[in-house]
Amino acid sequence: MRRSLAGVALAVTSMVALSFLIPLAALVMSLVKEQGVNAAEQRAAALAPVLTLTTDPNALRESAASLDASDHLVVHLPGSGPLGTSKAPEALLERAQQGRESISQEIPGGWICLQPVVLPGDQVAVIENFVPEADLTRGVKESWAVMLFLAVGLVGGSVLVADRLGAKVVRSSKRLAQASHALGRGDLETRVDPMGPRELRDAGVAFNAMAHRMTELLAVERELVADLSHRLRTPLTALHLASERMAGTPESARVEAAVGELETELQAIIAAARTPLALGPMGQGLLGTEPAAGHATAGAGASGPRCEAADVVRRRTAFWTVLAEQQNRSCTLDLTREPTAVSLSDDDIAAVVDALIGNIFRHTAPGTPFGVQVVRTAQAVELVVEDGGPGIPEPDRALSRGSSTGSTGLGLDIAQRAATATGGALRIARGPLGGAHITVTFALAPSAPTGRRLRRPRTSRRRPGWARGR
Repeated sequence: MRRSLAGVALAVTSMVALSFLIPLAALVMSLVKEQGVNAAEQRAAALAPVLTLTTDPNALRESAASLDASDHLVVHLPGSGPLGTSKAPEALLERAQQGRESISQEIPGGWICLQPVVLPGDQVAVIENFVPEADLTRGVKESWAVMLFLAVGLVGGSVLVADRLGAKVVRSSKRLAQASHALGRGDLETRVDPMGPRELRDAGVAFNAMAHRMTELLAVERELVADLSHRLRTPLTALHLASERMAGTPESARVEAAVGELETELQAIIAAARTPLALGPMGQGLLGTEPAAGHATAGAGASGPRCEAADVVRRRTAFWTVLAEQQNRSCTLDLTREPTAVSLSDDDIAAVVDALIGNIFRHTAPGTPFGVQVVRTAQAVELVVEDGGPGIPEPDRALSRGSSTGSTGLGLDIAQRAATATGGALRIARGPLGGAHITVTFALAPSAPTGRRLRRPRTSRRRPGWARGR
């Protein structure tokens, strides 16, 4: 911006300076020439009275010398040669003598002035005064140099002033941009000191108000999450009592395990909602916080969250086995043997798995089979979830939250944001089972620091125990 403002000032001032400098230079030249011609005419007119009194050559020479024009002042007497070196063309000299006409005209090499004088006996003498070209332009170059110096000073001063004004504007804009980037990275405490022009000061005030309002809204939202989670503890208590009454039955252990897992997840949500506000990337938790206690990131280094995707997928798929068995759904689980470290926390990967498998239970009929697979490629980890349901007829619309028919689109949106946070993507197609085939690609995390090795997941290429024989 500073360069642009300086360029505009340079262009405008240069045009203004040129618009005045060119006519002024021409005027100076014209004035100097006019002064030289007027001086020559005055000298010729001053010698005319002397010529009417005497035609003595010596007296005429002395008079010409007194006028400081002895070199260029020539007298043409009738019947004799000129007194001095004549520069006048013969045609002009004859015209002045015969027509008794005063002539002032430019000739090659300078300017000529011819003044006829009538002598006694009706004879005509002509006074010639020649002005060389150098005398007609004397002082012009010096005047032009002064004007050019003033013009350059004016242009340079205007550019300097524009640069100083631009620096002030740029400084304010940079601080506002830096504060915006800091807010985007999650620093909700960042504020700007409004400065600069009035418009930028207003923008700074508006930015501070926006950041303050954002902090308030996030605080309210997180309190609502915490309150809602607390309300869910009442039905959880009832489920615990119901499972205790079912003690001794084959289903009691499974129900108790499912209720315990749900209570653990609920506790993690409450803890996350009450941690200090942050707006970190997807790798800092889907609620914008660090993982809660009991959900520590496996292998997280100093550079950010880190976990083994296959490990998390195995645990979360096992969590869904209770409901899958009750609905007579068969499931296949295929995990790679290679490391699957990604730059996300356990909670993020778990949220993706829960969202995708939860969509299967929500949008397909009981008994519909599904499969989960984790594949390691050269640069990425692919999580594939497919089912034997009706599929997704409009994949692009399904990825827009609130646009898909009969669904909020939140589950696919969570998976897509998690993939994008690592530089990956989400693809929807139709799989071998006949239904939706969703592939979530996560970029591999950088190598772990020396001396700290991530756990490799146990690999299963068969159905889980609860699904074998189905």
